[in-house]
Amino acid sequence: MAGFLVVLFPIALLGFILFMQKVEEPLRTVTTEEDIARFLDDANPEELDTLVREGTDSAVRRFRNRLRLRRPRNGRRRTSTTDSTGAGNSGAQGPGA
Repeated sequence: MAGFLVVLFPIALLGFILFMQKVEEPLRTVTTEEDIARFLDDANPEELDTLVREGTDSAVRRFRNRLRLRRPRNGRRRTSTTDSTGAGNSGAQGPGA
């Protein structure tokens, strides 16, 4: 029985720590005045509806999620565009010189 507890306790402790990390994550982010101003400038009608119905926390969370979904796509495109542009410039200079 004691051996079972020795094995089970660290696993339970690890599970509790992971759970508490998920609980604390929203508490670490603070909504600033700049976030609210940017939200009001760039929010779509659904997000403004959420602001009216549920308050700033829910609305800003949805807004951040939308921005988070948009960023990786733009970042990947920039990288591939830069690579192809750099290669295109090198090729254009070689035959002209």
